[in-house]
Amino acid sequence: MDPFGLFCTGALLACGLYWFVCLLGPAEQKGKRAVDLSGGSISAEKVQDNYKQYWSFFRQPKEIETAEKVPDFVDTFYNLVTDIYEWGWGQSFHFSPSIRGKSHRDATRLHEEMAVDLIEVKPGDRVLDVGCGVGGPMRAIAAHSRANVVGITINEYQVNRARLHNKKAGLDSLCEVVCGNFLEMPFKDNTFDGAYSIEATCHAPKLEEVYAEVFRVLKPGSLYVSYEWVTTDRYRGDNPEHVEVIQGIERGDALPGLRNYKDIAEVAKKVGFEVVKEKDLAKPPALPWWTRLKMGRIAYWRNHILVTVLASIGIAPKGTVDVHEMLFKTADYLTRGGDSGIFSPMHMILLRKPQVPPTQS
Repeated sequence: MDPFGLFCTGALLACGLYWFVCLLGPAEQKGKRAVDLSGGSISAEKVQDNYKQYWSFFRQPKEIETAEKVPDFVDTFYNLVTDIYEWGWGQSFHFSPSIRGKSHRDATRLHEEMAVDLIEVKPGDRVLDVGCGVGGPMRAIAAHSRANVVGITINEYQVNRARLHNKKAGLDSLCEVVCGNFLEMPFKDNTFDGAYSIEATCHAPKLEEVYAEVFRVLKPGSLYVSYEWVTTDRYRGDNPEHVEVIQGIERGDALPGLRNYKDIAEVAKKVGFEVVKEKDLAKPPALPWWTRLKMGRIAYWRNHILVTVLASIGIAPKGTVDVHEMLFKTADYLTRGGDSGIFSPMHMILLRKPQVPPTQS
């Protein structure tokens, strides 16, 4: 090859590498680039060890419900996956029904806005985001409602990411982020005018514990809406394939054990809530929420090559490849759960805290 041809080939490869490494796969508003992937609050040299520790935390659902290590289990999970989620998915760590003529980003925003519309808050009201992640829903809800949103997440790295994004979006005056456990929230009784949780309380070992905390901090008469991960009426515990899919979802998403849809309202009533409305938002006429996962298979392999290269040359921490592969396998289980109809990530329940607390018998 002559020198000019060699130069052109080298320049093309350099440009391709720059695009592949520096520009490929940014999250919403270029929140995260591939070269910035990390292990959250975990130092780079300990990511692989913590990935192994994550798997050591995971036990069968009935056993983990009583485990005191669940908060550590969930915290470790989000240290491992937050950057990959944000890079490959966006700043809103949840699903939404597909909408004809709308982008995934717009469908996500509308799904979030519906939550705050359901709880009927006004501009200036104080609203709680139970399990806020890096704050994608918080920002959409604050911009839409002009309410003051306070988010809580157990993961310190997510707190820092959320605060950074809030400031970049010019919404830091409306959005506050607190690091804490939603099973023991650092808020006074009767503090909030409304509350919501979007696919977050599935991480609680016992749903009644987080619902009781939300009940405590809500003002009497206020509304709380939650989008819950559940098994549906199509799930059969004696079907090996169903069991495999649900356990695959649990293992890959740091879940102590998925609940049946029938249990949600009973738990809510047990802690004192009135059930206003309950509906599985994944059921027809809603379009499949898992379409985005199916469409992302090519992107996964492209991204997996990138993560492997970055890890091999020391830019991404060791263990990142394992985490990325785990999330791909989980995406397959989620898709199978959606296709078969045995799993829903958006069983919506709207609850009200009574004006007068129920008397104790």
